[in-house]
Amino acid sequence: MKRFRHGLFPKSRLFVVALGIAAGFVVAFFVPQMLVAMKLLLAVFLGLMLVEILRLYAMGLSPEVRRITAPVLSLGSKNPIVIELRNRSQVAFRGTFIDELPEQLQLRDFQIAFSLSGGETQKLEYMLRPLMRGEYHFGDLLLFIESPWRFFSRRVVIPAGQMVPVYPSVIEMKQYELRTFASLSNSQGIRKLRRIGHSYEFEQIRNYVQGDEYRSINWKATGRRAELMVNQFTDEKSQQIYSAIDVSRVMQLPFKGLSLLDYAINTSLVISNIALRKQDKAGLIHFNARTLRVIPAERAYTQLRKLLDGLYNLKEDNLETNLELLYMSLRKQVTQRSLVFLYTNFESMPALERALPLLRRMNLHHLLVVIVFENEEISQLAASDPANLEEIYIQTAARKYVTTKLQLVNTLRQQGIQAIYTKPDDLSTHTVNKYLELKSRGMV
Repeated sequence: MKRFRHGLFPKSRLFVVALGIAAGFVVAFFVPQMLVAMKLLLAVFLGLMLVEILRLYAMGLSPEVRRITAPVLSLGSKNPIVIELRNRSQVAFRGTFIDELPEQLQLRDFQIAFSLSGGETQKLEYMLRPLMRGEYHFGDLLLFIESPWRFFSRRVVIPAGQMVPVYPSVIEMKQYELRTFASLSNSQGIRKLRRIGHSYEFEQIRNYVQGDEYRSINWKATGRRAELMVNQFTDEKSQQIYSAIDVSRVMQLPFKGLSLLDYAINTSLVISNIALRKQDKAGLIHFNARTLRVIPAERAYTQLRKLLDGLYNLKEDNLETNLELLYMSLRKQVTQRSLVFLYTNFESMPALERALPLLRRMNLHHLLVVIVFENEEISQLAASDPANLEEIYIQTAARKYVTTKLQLVNTLRQQGIQAIYTKPDDLSTHTVNKYLELKSRGMV
């Protein structure tokens, strides 16, 4: 282990006691009988200070400290960080632990109190919720070991600098994977949907049970076995699922510390993982006014890593949305009919009307699902009770905005385009539900 760097720091209790002794000497100036007692008290205090310092450096303390983190942190999720403390001496001590956190977190008052017996190993856990993607550099680990009377603390600095990348939320991805494929999906917000009609992928022939559709009866197999047999079908596989993410300025709007782009990135990772688990192909498109990049939809075991790397460095810019560039790319590079989730943000009817011809054309060749974000803060204003004339004006404007958003969704649906109207927090749940619904209806 690297050598420790040490330092000695006075505690507030030292100054309180010193101030009390000083006040005693002031009183002794007027009451001479107290002077001898105060001198004796000062000598005891100075002796205790010396003993405290000697004990801090002579206790043979040799703490071992290490930070345990995941290889990557998840954007917008609570990530556990574990600090393992081991007292290699037989002397008990207590103190305060400080981790030098990455500057992106802007946490300046982080500290954890601890107490260790001789030879004890203790794990301290805290949670971090990063709100930006990128490289997070952790600094050293600092222990402030307190003396028995808490007059001083001794600083022990353990070099532990490391870089941990923050990726789109892998934690959220795994949570939704469990919710989608577990038997308790309903309780977690993921709907289990009954299949409507047939898909075209045959799975097996099995015995007829009450409730099976008569149209599924396989009459040839029934004649051979002299009992009713039915064809069983499964979801079609190897279908292409694309997440098309608009990285223009319309996705800069922040909610609870994350931008709309961050929510779209997390959801794209969630839906891509579920599509791959259902044997579909997952791909990614991100675009702005000038540039567009496509990660072709595949079902390879390395595809999720490609998508994760493709989402890692996405950043909003100040350019306008260019849906024509997206349309041309879909026509040229995505030749097979695919399910396309379009993550963008329309704020007004004129903006949607300009984009509607392109959206209709995309929907002719693919199954398009447009995400429309609900502004939760404005919705709360629209539902509030105004107390004065100014608040009435504000509520009226908020209700007009909410009505416009609902009109956008209705217009898209009237044009035969699938739309999801959702709060940013609920985006992943509604997107997964829409994917499962479209799969169950055999629309893709």
